[in-house]
Amino acid sequence: MDRLSQLAINDEGFVFDPITGESFTVNQTGLFILKLLKEGKTPEEIVSQLVENFEVSPETAERDVVDFIEKLRSYRLV
Repeated sequence: MDRLSQLAINDEGFVFDPITGESFTVNQTGLFILKLLKEGKTPEEIVSQLVENFEVSPETAERDVVDFIEKLRSYRLV
C-alpha cells in the first residue's frame, strides 16, 4: 500500500504517518507539494502549480519539488 496516501495532513503543515507513528511538520510550500502528490499529480504538474500560485520561477519550483520528493524518499514515504 502507498504510504503517501495514508499520511494524515492538517492545514498547518502537521503530517502524521500512521504506519510508523512518526510525525513531521512542513512549511507552506511543502504542504502544497505534499497535497498535490497525494492527489496523484506528477512532479511536472506540481511545478506548474507552484509557478502559478506562488511568486517563484520555474527553475526554483522544479528544484524545490525535486528536493522535497528526495526528502520524502529518505523517509520512505514515496
